[in-house]
Amino acid sequence: MRVLGIDPGIAIMGFGFVDKIGHRIVPVQYGCIETEAGTKTEERLRQIYEASCTLLDKYRPDSIGVEKLFFNKNVTNAFSVGQARGVLLLAAAQRGIPIGEYTPMQVKQAVVGYGAAEKKQVQEMVKMFLKLQTVPKPDDVADALAVAICHAHSVVMNERVNGVRPS
Repeated sequence: MRVLGIDPGIAIMGFGFVDKIGHRIVPVQYGCIETEAGTKTEERLRQIYEASCTLLDKYRPDSIGVEKLFFNKNVTNAFSVGQARGVLLLAAAQRGIPIGEYTPMQVKQAVVGYGAAEKKQVQEMVKMFLKLQTVPKPDDVADALAVAICHAHSVVMNERVNGVRPS
């Protein structure tokens, strides 16, 4: 089963494709989609959408895990991230790919075993889980891989319990 994890953002959207093979999770491809500051929002969203479509068509995930947005003090940033997240969700919906959404606390719980884990702990566990030589950079990429790990575990658990994948 191939899973895509996404850490949404308008400047940097981290992504990580992993394959769940038995009890192992193996990295396939990871990186980020970057857009340039100062570029009009609609152009940045177009770039994210087109890059997302290219990645989805090339790596063909069975399911996607996306970090849920949480409201923070910077409302403008929250709206921009929500828009970037939306174009990815659109690209996935156009391809019929099911999506699971996770709070940062759920991701930390799944990867570290502690919902209030520090970012550094999550990054080190991602490195260990995927048997990587170094922690993926920028942080958005490690975060996306953490979402992918969380989603891979959740999909398998949901299939065992309910016989269906999350949507």
